[in-house]
Amino acid sequence: MGLGYVGLPVAHAFAKKFSGVIGFDVSAGRIAELRKGHDSTGELTRAQLDEVAIEFTDDAARIADADFIVVAVPTPVDANRSPDFSILRAACKSVGKNLKRGAIVVFESTVYPGATEEICGPALEKASGMTSGVDFKLAYSPERINPGDKAHPIEKIVKVVSGQDAETLEKVAAMYETIIDAGVHRASSIAVAEAAKVLENTQRDINIALMNEVAMISRLAGFRTKDVLEAASTKWNFLPFTPGLVGGHCIGVDPYYLTSRAEQLGYHPQVILAGRRINDNMPRFVATELLKELATNGFPIRRACIGMLGATFKENVPDVRNSKSAELAIEIEKFGMSVQIADPHADPEEFEEEYGHALVDLDKFGDMDALILAVPHDAYMDGLKDLIAQKLKPRGVLLDIKSVLDPKEYEGTYNYWSL
Repeated sequence: MGLGYVGLPVAHAFAKKFSGVIGFDVSAGRIAELRKGHDSTGELTRAQLDEVAIEFTDDAARIADADFIVVAVPTPVDANRSPDFSILRAACKSVGKNLKRGAIVVFESTVYPGATEEICGPALEKASGMTSGVDFKLAYSPERINPGDKAHPIEKIVKVVSGQDAETLEKVAAMYETIIDAGVHRASSIAVAEAAKVLENTQRDINIALMNEVAMISRLAGFRTKDVLEAASTKWNFLPFTPGLVGGHCIGVDPYYLTSRAEQLGYHPQVILAGRRINDNMPRFVATELLKELATNGFPIRRACIGMLGATFKENVPDVRNSKSAELAIEIEKFGMSVQIADPHADPEEFEEEYGHALVDLDKFGDMDALILAVPHDAYMDGLKDLIAQKLKPRGVLLDIKSVLDPKEYEGTYNYWSL
C-alpha cells in the first residue's frame, strides 16, 4: 500500500518471489503510469517492471485478498514541525475496511516509537471491527531504501523486522528473508524497531549539522571547509560527513518524530533540536552570505539575477519534497534579487504547485550575477565548466554548495565560494 520510492521497490522484490502481489496506490495517475511500465520516481526501469507480475490498482477492495499487507505511505511533518499522521491514518482506514481475518499488517512508514501499536492498531480495529493481536497481527519493518542509490538496492540492505508477538515476528522475518539477500535483524519489540529508524536519520542529521556549523566558522576564519575535512579525514576514525542543505522526506523530517515522542514522555531534547535548528537555518545563512559576496564585489543587489542549478532534494532523483533549493530561492528573493531555477529531473508542474516558483530551461539562463550549484546532478556536471562560462558574468559569484568543484579552475575569473 503506497507505491512511491519505498513501496514500489518492495512490491517488485516480493513479486520476484511470489505470485499474486497487489500494488495499491490512491493516485489513479500513478497506477496508470505503472501499468504502462513507467516509474516517474526513477527507482525501477521499464525492464524491471516488465520482469514481474504486479496487479497495480487504486481499488482498495483488492486489499481484502491480501494475507500480508505492507503499508509504505508518507509520514511528513506539519507547519509546526509536528508529526502528521493524516496519510497513515487514512491508509489504516482503507486497510481496516478491507482487512482479511488472520492477516499481518506490516508498517514501513517512519513513525515515532509506539505509534504502530498506539495509533495504527486502534485505527485498524475501528475500521475493521476486529481486535489487534487476535483477529489480525501488527508488525513493523522500517524502510531503509536510499532514493537514487543504485549501489544499495533493497535486497542488499539488512532489514530490521519486528512483530507484536513471537509468532508474528518469525512469520514477518521469514517473508523478508525471501527477498533480502543481506538478511534480517529481529528487533526485540515494535517500539525498538521504530526507534531504530528515527535514530538512523537523526544521527545523520546531527553529524551534518556539526559540519554546517564548522562551515560557518570556516567562512568567518577565511578558509575552505573542504580543506579542513580533507585534513581531518586522514585520521582513521573520522566520520566522512560534509556540510550542505538538508532536505528530503527523511533526514529533515525524522528527527521531529523522535523529539515529539520525547516531549510526550516529558523530556525536552537538546542536541537533536539544536542540530535541526542549524540545518533548518542553512538556506538563510547561504542567502545572507551570497548577498555579502555580491555587495562586496560591486553587484547591485536589487537588480541582481541569480541562477540556481538543482531543485530536487538530492542528486539524480526527481523528488522535490522538502526542497532546500526552493527555500534558498525564497530567502534570496527576500533581498530583492530574482532567482531562476533549472533542474533536469524535477517535474515543473509539481515544483510550481508545491513552492509557487516556476522552473526554467537552462537556455533561459544568461548573464547571471551569481550561479549556484545547489544539486550536482550528473546530467550537467560533465559540461559544467562550459555552462558556467556561458551563463555567468565575469567576476560573478560562483556558489558551490557541496564543494564538488576545484576552486583553482575558477579563481581569477569568478568569485568562488563553497560551504
